[in-house]
This record gives sequence, C-alpha cells and structure tokens, in this order.
Amino acid sequence: MKKIAAFLALSLIFATACKNDQSENPMPTYTPPVAEKKETVLEKHGDIRIDNYYWMNERDHPEVIDYLERENDYFDKMTAHTQGLQTLLFDEIKSRIKEDDQSVPYKKNGYWYMTRYEVGKDYPIYTRKKGSQEAEEEILFNVNELAVGHNYYQLGGLNVSPDNRMVAFGVDTVSRRKYTIQIKNLETGDLYPEKIETTTGGSVWANDNKTLFYTRKDEVTLRSNKIYKHILGTDPATDALVYEETDETFSTYIYKTKSEKYLVIGSQSTLTSEFRILEADKPGGNFRIFQPRERGLEYSFSHYKDHFYVLTNKDGATNFKLMKTPIAKTNKGHWEDVIPHREDVLLEDVDIFKDFLVLNERNNGLNKIRIIRWDGKEDYYLPFDIETYTAGSNVNVEFDTDWYRYSYTSLATPTSTVEFNMNTRETRVLKEQEVLGGTFDKNNYEEKRVWATAADGTKIPISMVYKKGMVQDGKNPLLIYGYGSYGSTIDPTFSISRLSLLDRGFIYAIAHVRGGEYLGRSWYENGKLLHKKNTFSDFVDASKFLIAEKYTSPEHLYAQGGSAGGLLMGAVLNLAPEIYKGVIAEVPFVDVVTTMLDDSIPLTTSEYDEWGNPNDSVYYQYMKSYSPYDQVEAKAYPNIMVTTGYHDSQVQYWEPAKWVAKLREFKTDTNKLLFHTNMEAGHSGSSARFESIKETAREYAFFLDLENIKQ
Repeated sequence: MKKIAAFLALSLIFATACKNDQSENPMPTYTPPVAEKKETVLEKHGDIRIDNYYWMNERDHPEVIDYLERENDYFDKMTAHTQGLQTLLFDEIKSRIKEDDQSVPYKKNGYWYMTRYEVGKDYPIYTRKKGSQEAEEEILFNVNELAVGHNYYQLGGLNVSPDNRMVAFGVDTVSRRKYTIQIKNLETGDLYPEKIETTTGGSVWANDNKTLFYTRKDEVTLRSNKIYKHILGTDPATDALVYEETDETFSTYIYKTKSEKYLVIGSQSTLTSEFRILEADKPGGNFRIFQPRERGLEYSFSHYKDHFYVLTNKDGATNFKLMKTPIAKTNKGHWEDVIPHREDVLLEDVDIFKDFLVLNERNNGLNKIRIIRWDGKEDYYLPFDIETYTAGSNVNVEFDTDWYRYSYTSLATPTSTVEFNMNTRETRVLKEQEVLGGTFDKNNYEEKRVWATAADGTKIPISMVYKKGMVQDGKNPLLIYGYGSYGSTIDPTFSISRLSLLDRGFIYAIAHVRGGEYLGRSWYENGKLLHKKNTFSDFVDASKFLIAEKYTSPEHLYAQGGSAGGLLMGAVLNLAPEIYKGVIAEVPFVDVVTTMLDDSIPLTTSEYDEWGNPNDSVYYQYMKSYSPYDQVEAKAYPNIMVTTGYHDSQVQYWEPAKWVAKLREFKTDTNKLLFHTNMEAGHSGSSARFESIKETAREYAFFLDLENIKQ
C-alpha cells in the first residue's frame, strides 16, 4: 500500500509539474516581424521628427504588402491555440441570433417596406408590399445574389421614385466608400444602362420622377464636394454640376424634406452649417441659400406648413434651441424662438407630425422624448425609469399620423421597436429583439451608472452591466470601452455577442468621457482641440476608479476602442500602460500629426475644427504631445491587439501598421503585440454578417485567453 501511495504521490507531482510547464509555455514561441527602418526626416515649425516607417504609406508597394502579410502570418500563429475558443464563441453568438429575422415594416407612399434575412445567408433582402402588410411580397434586392463573387459587397442609399416605379441605389465592392449609383426599373426588374461612379451612394429624386440629384466625391481625398443632377436615360458624363463645395474644410450632401416639398443641399464642417433649398417640383430651378454660413453657426431645419423649424446654436445656444421662420424669409434675422435654450438640456433632434412636435433631448446624460401638440394643449415626456438605457426616434416617414415610432434598449434589455399613440397615449411593442437558445433572462443581469472623479474634479459617468452575484473583490475581469470624439455619444445598448463575456464573469463598462456629448455640448467642447487630452485622462481616471472600487484590478482590466476610440486606446497606453492587462485598438487613428499635415488623404481638411490645424504651431505642438505614434517610448506595455482594413478610407492602414512597427522597436516587455490587416475590407470590417461575428469572436478570444478562460 505504501508503494502504491508513493507511486500515486509521485505521479501527482509529475502531472502537476507538467501542467505548470504547460501553463508557462502554452504554445511555441515565434519571432515577431521586424519592419525595415528607413529614416525619413519630417520638419514643421522648426521641429524635426524622424519617421523610420513613413515608407509604409506607399499603397500596393511589394514591401508594404510583404510586411502586412508577415504580420498576419504572425497573428495567425500566435492565436492558433485559441482557434477552438474562437469557433466556440462564433457558434455560441450565432446560435443566439434569429437568422431569419426581419425589420418592422414601415409605410411610405402606399407601400410597406421591410428588410429581412434568411437562414444561413450573410446579406439582407429588401422587399415591399403594396397597400397592406398582407399583400404579395415584391423583392427589390436580394443582396445575397448580388454579392456572389465579391469579397466585399455593400448596397445602400435605396431611394424609390415618387411614382414607385424606380429605385436608385449605390454599390461599393471595395470597402473604400466609393459607391456606384445605378437605377432599377421596378416594373420590369431591369437596370438602366447608366452607372454613376465615385459617389456617396445616396441620391434624391425630384418630384418629376426623372431627375436624380446625387453627391460625388473627390477622387483623391474622397471628400464629398459636388452635387450633380442626372436626367434618367442620359449619359452621366453629361450630368450638370449643381453645386461645388470649394472650402476644403466642408463636405456637401443632398436630401429631401419629410414633407417631400423641398430639395436641400447641405454644406457642413465641424463648427458651421449652410443650406440651399429648391422646390422639389421645380428641379430645373436654382437653389437659394437658406442662411449664409457664419463660422460657429450651426443649424438644420424641418418643413411644416408655411414655416421652417430650425434647430440651431444661434445666439450662444450651446445646447441648441428650436426656432421657426417663414418659408419665404429664411435668413436668421427672421428666426423666432419656439423652444428656448436650456443650460441643462441638449436638444438633439426634432420630428414633425401633422398634430405633434416630438423633441429628442438629453438631460444629465439620459435620453428624453418630449411630445408637444401644435395647439399647445399637451406637453409631456415619455417615462423611462433606469439610467442605462437608450431611446430615440425610429423610422417616422409618415406625416399625417398619431403614431410615433421609437427604439428602446438598455445594457441588459434587447432592442425594441415601440409605437406610441401621441393622442391616446397607447403603447404597443412592435418587435423585441429575440435572443435564441432559451437561456437568456435580462433579470439575471444588473446594470447601473456610477461616477468617477477626474483629476480636475470633473465627474465622469460610467455605464456598466454584469451578471448578478458579482462580488467587488478586485478579481473580476472588466472590459471598459470608450470613444470620445466628434460629439458622438456611445450610449448604453444591448449586445447579443456581449453575453459571451458577461456569462463568463466579465463586467462591461462604457466610460462617457469628454469629447462626446453625453452631458451636453460643453462635454464635447471640453474634449476637442486644445482640450483633447481631457478625453484620455478621463478614461484613465475612470479605469482607476473601477480599480479603486474593487470592480477589477490591473491584472484583470481590459480596454477597447475603435477609430477615434483607437486614438484613445493609443493615448492611454502611453499614459498608464501599467493599469491594463490587455487592450484592443480597432482601425486606430494613431499618427495624428503626420495625417493631419497631409491634406491629400480623406478627412484631413474637414477635421481641422476637431483636432486643430497643425499648420498652426500651437496645434502642431499640442497634437504631437499626445499623438500615440509620436509618444511611443521604451517602456513596458500591456498585451495589445491592433486591427485595420487595407481599404480603409477613414483611417489609412499605414497608421496602425507604423504604430505596431514602432511599438515592436521600443517596447521593453514580453507581452503580446498582435496586428491583423483585413486585406479585403475597410473601416467597418467585413460586409457579411457572419464574418463580422468571426471578428468579434477573435477579439473576445484575445481577452478570454489572457484571463486563462479556455471555454
């Protein structure tokens, strides 16, 4: 017996040792790619920068392709041990999704329109029914058929003619956001021969059913800069130029008012608006200026009867107010207050109905929907009773109706499409997002909002969700997400895929940092230009708060952000790398100075009012002081995963490529640094819905692997 016991003990010791060896060496070691250094001297304002990886912006150069492919090969090898986990996550997420799903139909001009999906298919099917929802279905486009043979296929800008006989649409097969517009005859199913290249994809029919207005992009910068008029059946080469936006800091676009009475050309920069209008019945006429541009004056408008209702920041209305003006007197001198400016309420949007005005407001970070009768007899808010929800207008194309359609969701509540009768106050849920599998119950999760204190004393709101039973002992894995630019607010919404993290013990948090508009327009103003660093320090302070409150610890804290949120990730990695276990930066804008100095690439000139113009030395030095690429230094960084798309038109692939190469050169740690380039996609990733789930599974596997969660 003693011999057997000794043998078992020895076996246990041996097995434990083997297990420890395996945990310390879970996979073969691979040598990371090394990018060749080619010194390029960049000089501005007397400041000299040495950029050893500037050569990577030579698109399609064999050396560039070779580097990206070597990084992809390294990525595949370093993540090979998680393939089983990725497959498990993919299958798990996909199993929750109703594959044969469909949108809630909406009525327009006598037809009910709907988008639906079929089991196993990646792309949508656009349909309509005449007269009633029980009528025979007419398929406008089956994108699954159109996408055959394409690695990427995006159809958008669907625009049905007023007589319901034709539909204009745009197609992008590269993911460069350069759409080709075509027109389909809905009676015969045939395509008209004309193809209109290098557009935004969107278009607007005049009321004569033969004149189509659209926006072209500059071939090089991809700035939307010209409005053209196309006559059905003619050669697009003969299309008339209607308007050209010559100011490189502005982009232009065209749309039709909800009343169908006016065509509107918009010109927009970060801080300034300008519009031109033309009666939709008179497409041969000349557009007239609504209100000439004035730097800092922002406005938009809706048409109702004999007035335009103007949403604007006029007269210092930082959080915007609603004004009105007669249709024949649109200059700002004629604007009159309807809803005055309020210091504590951000007026985000308005919706016009025959008998009601609907306001979308934000107060203390929370969405509010306000209903007002035009006759002044009623003025009330829809009730919402938690702090981690999102609610706002859905599709409301009908004018003469009492029913207002809105969307509602929260971090633990699937998205619902709700109709509210503004007259009787009856509510009906038209659809709630289904979570298949039979195991999801929103009551199993807890969601709440907490407030961190920034270094300057500012309170930073954080929305969070986790599975009930969580213990604040500092041992919980926590993923904190952030963005913080352009005044874009990351509202708390439900995610089917996120359940795969929550059910494995993760806490998910959104840091509502300055640079968004969560707490009003001033929240945005204090996170841009020469206040941009507030965005980064807010995120770090929010992270430190979550650690101090023992929701997590540096050994279990993860961060993620994309695009301008990728800039955020790059900045916090330089500011406080020691408090994160792992970070994912998706399509990150990390080479701020070099990019903003290059006015030949997309988005640069139109974003001077967001980041500053580096041709001004004050903004140049400030950008350089936080630009992630310029601030990389010899120190330890956490585990990092970086993704990009080769055809990205918003953040060029070379920004993350250069950043990763420089991080490899300087970092002093042995943590993972993984870089993946989708050679077939752009800024938004794959166009196929199931391929996008694979991308999510890959990201989740990165976090779970670092937590040693294997399944």
